[in-house]
Amino acid sequence: MEHANSEASEAPEAVDRGQYPDAVTPWDRVDWRSDVHDWVAERLAVQGMRGAGRWSVRVRPWSVLARIPVEGGGRVWFKANPPAGAFEGPLASVLADLVPDHVLTPLAVDERRGWSLLPEGGELLRDVLARNPDDAPDAWAALLRQYAEMQRALLPHTAQLEARGVPSARTVELPELFDRLVEESATLLPDERRRLAGLRPQLTDRCEELAAVGVPDALDHSDLHDGQVFRPAAGRFTFFDWGDAAVSHPFCSFLVPTRTVRDQYGPDSLPGLRDAYLEPWTVMGVTAKELRRALSLACHLAALGRAASWTRMFPSPSSSPSAGESVPGGRESGLWLMELLTDPEF
Repeated sequence: MEHANSEASEAPEAVDRGQYPDAVTPWDRVDWRSDVHDWVAERLAVQGMRGAGRWSVRVRPWSVLARIPVEGGGRVWFKANPPAGAFEGPLASVLADLVPDHVLTPLAVDERRGWSLLPEGGELLRDVLARNPDDAPDAWAALLRQYAEMQRALLPHTAQLEARGVPSARTVELPELFDRLVEESATLLPDERRRLAGLRPQLTDRCEELAAVGVPDALDHSDLHDGQVFRPAAGRFTFFDWGDAAVSHPFCSFLVPTRTVRDQYGPDSLPGLRDAYLEPWTVMGVTAKELRRALSLACHLAALGRAASWTRMFPSPSSSPSAGESVPGGRESGLWLMELLTDPEF
């Protein structure tokens, strides 16, 4: 069969393997690359578009991402997820229907193969703030306020998101998730297991307290940093890269922004961002004090979501997900579990 995009498939791509030069991924197979080129060309044609020029490919053990220039200027993006992250494309499609002002609308999704074709989303927030660092506090506050509004809008649709394969890490399920992650970890040291086992009663109490606050579980991006957000216009943001997402307590989403902002701008920035994020939740009939306490509890428990994401992608050190292998995902999961032994810094 003649490939629909034979010219593009024969053109040499610029491949970035980052810190994982030895990772084995589908991109290393000629037949897989040819299928990708054909699929992209066909889906672009449906949109009245055509590829133009060399692809720039980022290969990582957890995904393959390609930047594809198109005729007339501009570019689109192809992404391939491993089976554990194949829900990302269907989730993106559902979000585009439910909250189109906050997310990218995929040009195409192949749910079976875990492939997505996405439009250009604008400039990354990270790049905007690199040029204008003084704008960071206001930009982060606006971003977190918008993100919270999106989460609230999705509250009636949580079951729909889970039906599309989004992993469940609901607040009441977290103690059982904790048990499974600790048991399945191949990298925790004996002393680490002992310390985590001693945490179990306190963790259960915190889950019960958080669930009783009255803010229901919702979509948690789980890896919301300035490289996962486009800023198409001043004061507006587009959220993407949902491969780590889960249905959990919505406030768990605040953990990664906390780390990002604290590391870049110092801890004094955190109280203002906390208040900006919590402001849209005041309509839930919960006091400000209760919301702040819930946020602190959720940020502590959010380490479980991060550990679960690494475990999904790399169930054991010897596993070989179709998007790659040879990555210490188990150790990353263990490190996040150990974060449960510390409390949030705000």
